[in-house]
Amino acid sequence: MEMVRTLFRKYDGQPHRLVEAIRLGEDEHGLWVGSLPGSQGQRADGSWKSIDHHRVRLFPRGQWWSALFNDEPHQTAIYCDITMPAEFGVDSVTAVDLDLDIRLLRDGSVHVMDEDEFHEHQIRYNYPPQVVATARAVCDRLAATITTAEPFVTAYKPYLEQIRALSG
Repeated sequence: MEMVRTLFRKYDGQPHRLVEAIRLGEDEHGLWVGSLPGSQGQRADGSWKSIDHHRVRLFPRGQWWSALFNDEPHQTAIYCDITMPAEFGVDSVTAVDLDLDIRLLRDGSVHVMDEDEFHEHQIRYNYPPQVVATARAVCDRLAATITTAEPFVTAYKPYLEQIRALSG
């Protein structure tokens, strides 16, 4: 299995989340990586958290977001992070997390989250106006299309099957 170090940073460069994920492949949507139950993820405070379900993450190239697709029965089906476009290394992906998040729950409801943190960090980190405007526009667009557009409808399913199959 080829591993990919996935790192989310905050705008000031501080680490936010780190996961060593399994490279699953790349398609027209971007790079797909996955995590098995029992994998570890590191939080901003340095603590480690065990991942308790199968999941896949998409890092689209040149886009201001990344999406996490959780296996059932996790109550969040899809979790989108609004980020600056990811930087791709040989065995790593790094993205700057811009706080805004979108959750699609299993019941079909869509929630935009962390708007307060986004506003607070605009001031703390002095986000340029273009970053604020782009993050807001991308968040609005994804929230409106997360239930109807690819890669959110079916494109992730073969990758979720692939990560499940790695469990045996």
